[in-house]
Amino acid sequence: MVGLCLRQVVYCAAIIMGKAYGFEILKAGAEQKGRLGRLTTPHGVLDTPTFMPCASQAVVKACAPEDIAQTGVRMMVCNTWHLHLRPGEDVVGEMGGLHRFMGWDGALATDSGGFQAFSLARPKDVTEDGVWLMSPVDGSRQFLTPEVSVAAQEKLGADIAVALDICTPYPASVETALEALQKTLRWGQRCLKVHSRDDQWLWGVAQGSVYSDLRAQSASWMAELGFTGFGIGGLSVGESREEMMAALEASNNNLPREAPKWVMGVGTPRDIVAAGLRGTDVFDCVLPTRMARHGSVLTAEGALKIGNATFRADEAPIEAGCDCVTCRAHSRAYLHHLFRLGEAAAWRLLSLHNVRWYARLMERLRAAIGAGTAEKLLAELPVWTQRDQEEGEADVAM
Repeated sequence: MVGLCLRQVVYCAAIIMGKAYGFEILKAGAEQKGRLGRLTTPHGVLDTPTFMPCASQAVVKACAPEDIAQTGVRMMVCNTWHLHLRPGEDVVGEMGGLHRFMGWDGALATDSGGFQAFSLARPKDVTEDGVWLMSPVDGSRQFLTPEVSVAAQEKLGADIAVALDICTPYPASVETALEALQKTLRWGQRCLKVHSRDDQWLWGVAQGSVYSDLRAQSASWMAELGFTGFGIGGLSVGESREEMMAALEASNNNLPREAPKWVMGVGTPRDIVAAGLRGTDVFDCVLPTRMARHGSVLTAEGALKIGNATFRADEAPIEAGCDCVTCRAHSRAYLHHLFRLGEAAAWRLLSLHNVRWYARLMERLRAAIGAGTAEKLLAELPVWTQRDQEEGEADVAM
């Protein structure tokens, strides 16, 4: 209980003393169905819930930073592992950090490289000291440790850095999940020990796979280490939505209420709204730009495949009433033409629509939480994936 009181003081002090970062809960939704917050960073103040598009290699695919600024997005997330390999954190640091390197004056987060440990490494590559990863650039073996990850993130200079973690695959045994979360805890301690930038926030990551008791343990232990911001990791890796939301709740319920919480790698619009209803604050996902590269664009009625012949002579914008730069200037017919040609302009324009669609979704979610109608918003969203189709009804049951 003493630890909790100290954390409450820290969160308030970050705002009252005028520090460069902090988090404030402005309003909790009716019956704790979501909350509105204010996330303060050295590069701007963000209303939460908020969404970060993935700029893994210091760019949102096919879109310049100034393009992203036009969507209303004020924070992006970059990938430490990819930037460590190319161009290297030393180069970025010499250029003045990621913000100057990218020409971006909004907020930035960097993940730790932990997801690459999940997606690229073999079990035998993960040791107590760190994880061996093969470089996709030159095939060399690289050793990523908590200390290497933190040092790289400090040189990159994002507003929010993340402690190195182990993302558990799905399915995983209880023993595997427990081992991963315990290693994540020890790595978190090491990250805290070496992190030294006063103008950068270091967040810990709660793991535990789909096991609610392990999720609760991991969250409580991470909070006790002294982190004041948290990622909830290891979700959307193959589990059902029912499992995802149960794991999310177990993590969230055992993290300090006053702390900002980032649901990492989540997700579809329905995933995000359902998670937002459970009191989480920050989201990221590659979905908007990945869909765009495959010619899929978001609308209130569901996804449209712009390459379909039905749009060859369609004068309408992608979505009536959308205020994105693409819908304001271009017809479905023109976008169909560009996509069928394989023009890079198509990827850019479709991506900008999808990113703006996500930004508008967050605006709608914040308004709905404020009005107490967020469950209605969730029920109105169309299905996006096969999992949405099969489990849409489970989203609303809380």
